[in-house]
Amino acid sequence: MKLQQLRYIWEVAHHDLNVSATAQSLYTSQPGISKQIRLLEDELGVEVFARSGKHLTHVTPAGEAILEAAGEVLRKVESIKQVAQEYSNERKGSLSIATTHTQARYALPATIKAFIERYPEVSLHMHQGTPVQISEMAADGTVDFAIATEALELYSDLIMMPCYRWNRCILVPKGHPLTQVSELTLEDVAEHPIVTYVFGFTGRSKLDEAFLERGLVPRVVFTAADADVIKTYVRLGLGIGIVAGMAHDAEMDPDLVALDAAHLFASSITKIGCRKGTFLRGYMYEFIEDFAPHLTRDVVTEAFSCNSKAELEELFSHLELPVY
Repeated sequence: MKLQQLRYIWEVAHHDLNVSATAQSLYTSQPGISKQIRLLEDELGVEVFARSGKHLTHVTPAGEAILEAAGEVLRKVESIKQVAQEYSNERKGSLSIATTHTQARYALPATIKAFIERYPEVSLHMHQGTPVQISEMAADGTVDFAIATEALELYSDLIMMPCYRWNRCILVPKGHPLTQVSELTLEDVAEHPIVTYVFGFTGRSKLDEAFLERGLVPRVVFTAADADVIKTYVRLGLGIGIVAGMAHDAEMDPDLVALDAAHLFASSITKIGCRKGTFLRGYMYEFIEDFAPHLTRDVVTEAFSCNSKAELEELFSHLELPVY
């Protein structure tokens, strides 16, 4: 069994069983990959992939277990490389982050700018996606960190650390009737068509829970994953916007009024997730602390030593999170 063979089956499985696409991504030949997969299957005595003619159709039950083990081996190999790089050149390497549009656009720019200035030889890669996609990328080792508000808790093999707490605002055009309301209520909001996040994005669940608890049915007429898209449709008069408070910039959005909604919806917590067993290089600890100053190297190390979700929650239970 060769490490290269494990890499091939892993990559094929993550390229929708497309051997040609896998070969292109790995800069090798399709016949070479197919041959190595066959040699591995012959050695193991089971098929990793089922076939129809020359085409791979699906992963076999045995293949599922083998791929899971192969993933662990490949992650261990990557950790070994990270250890070597840390000792050979602590200021050179790579860092990959998966996050949502809201985090990438509004919460991360200052941290990323400072990081790049401090570590110009570290290549930084950002992947955007849904919270579930983001969590999956961190869980399977595709990225080093996942930063999101939703879905991270679905993956038990992620160490999740709270970064900050945030609230929502109601976005309306200047002169909108809601700007004349002295004390905004959920009933006031429910009277208007709403433009907000797709379910599963940026704390959307907290919004739905608030209306449900009051027995209200909001008229959500348009949803998007991107706060800037939501603002565009608010400007078009499609409805009032409900977005993260950080998504409103008085200078960039002078035509919109942000009405505080902290008293209407429960606050949400953005977390950073990292796969258990990940070797964190020095600059990775620094990135985490730059983004969330309370997550010092000692705190992160302690979080990694927790043996259960309950222990992890206890570690952060008395923490007063900053409000963004």
